[in-house]
Amino acid sequence: MRCPFCGNIDTQVKDSRPAEDHVSIRRRRFCPACGGRFTTYERVQLRDLVVIKSNGRREDFDRDKLERSIRIALQKRPIEPERMDQMISGIVRRLESMGETDIPSKLIGEIVMEALARIDTVAYVRFASVYKNFQAADDFDKFVSELRPETPARK
Repeated sequence: MRCPFCGNIDTQVKDSRPAEDHVSIRRRRFCPACGGRFTTYERVQLRDLVVIKSNGRREDFDRDKLERSIRIALQKRPIEPERMDQMISGIVRRLESMGETDIPSKLIGEIVMEALARIDTVAYVRFASVYKNFQAADDFDKFVSELRPETPARK
């Protein structure tokens, strides 16, 4: 593993343990050249996934990109980081176990929205506003009204 500080390729593992999500290994590393210490995570990757964008462009699946978008949706929400990590790992496992290497971005978005809807409604609406490309306040109003259950006063 290359040192992120000096670029030395000869780093040493000082400690290994399962990460909080129990699907990855957390390794503390030391660089003998510069004395830098850093952490890496090792995960099992079942297959290389390729995302098919709506315009037909293909790009490699990036777990970090998925994680960033989910963290933005869950920003300042009362969700524990461990629960968020479990949700992200679950989404990735679901994608990898589908049997296909080419995954439409629309399907990934639907799976993320489904997972967010189960844990936090506000995060679900935030993600949907970007995913569904809301253009005006009316788009939010229509989407949120679909979330509300029908009550006798609203019929």
